[in-house]
This record gives sequence, C-alpha cells and structure tokens, in this order.
Amino acid sequence: MSHISSHLKRIRTIADYQFGRGAGEALFPDSVEFQFSTTGRVRSILLDNNRLATIRAQDGILILSITGAGKLHEFIKSPGHRVVVNREAAPFVAKGKNAFARHVVAVDPDIRAGQEVLVVDESDVLLATGKAMLCALEMLAFKKGMAVSVRSGVKTDKSEIL
Repeated sequence: MSHISSHLKRIRTIADYQFGRGAGEALFPDSVEFQFSTTGRVRSILLDNNRLATIRAQDGILILSITGAGKLHEFIKSPGHRVVVNREAAPFVAKGKNAFARHVVAVDPDIRAGQEVLVVDESDVLLATGKAMLCALEMLAFKKGMAVSVRSGVKTDKSEIL
C-alpha cells in the first residue's frame, strides 16, 4: 500500500505545482489507479477505468484528459487556468478543434505558453483541454495564430482520434 501512496503523493504534488494548492487532492482521490510504463514509472492515472491524466515522459508534466479537465474545472474557480472563446468558436472547440487567438475573449492573466489549460465558453462551460501556444497577453493582442492546441474536446468522438 505504501508503494501506491507514494505514487499518489507524487502526482498530487505535481498537480498542486501545475494547477495550484489543493488541485492534487481534487483531481486524484484515494481510489485512483495507476498504469505503469515498461520501466515501472507512472504513465496514466485512472479513476473507475477512465483516464484522468497522463504524465508526459520528457518533463513529468500532467496532461489532462477531458475527464480530468472536468474535475479541475469544478475545483478551480473562473478565471483560473481558463481561456474563454466566443460563441462562434465554441462548438468547434468542443469537437476538438484548436482555439485561435481571434476567438479568445478573455484569459487567465497568469497563463504562459506551454501550460495545460481549460478552454471554456463565455458562460464558463468546459469545452476542451489543451496546451497554450501563446501567453495570456498575446492571446488577447493577436488577431492571428493558434492560442490553444486542443488535445480533446467535450464532444470529441473517440473514433475520430484514430
């Protein structure tokens, strides 16, 4: 049991670092399970056979699934870790399409390029999760270019990913 709890403590610490104090416990309850790589390192974190997150091998950063993003969205209040897109872009982003700077109407001022973010609509409804390609200031200032490289949207059909 202590072997599992040391993994749980480690991923909770990473989540707290990445998303703020308390995020680790909110994202990863005691009942999570781990999938390990062939080298014995934690690869994926599952809850009830649903992937919450994957640990990126090269830097140990958590990559959230849409399920994990939903838990984070519940925990972190707006505008934390959020990129807000306009009504026109919302249905496309929800299907897993990238969010472009011209569609961004608001953004958490602390977002930096390369950070994992939540993409929401103007009513703070979760649309997708992905990686910020620009910092907060650039997302609002630029009229061209990709703001968020979306990994998965709430309406992403699993068969489309193949």
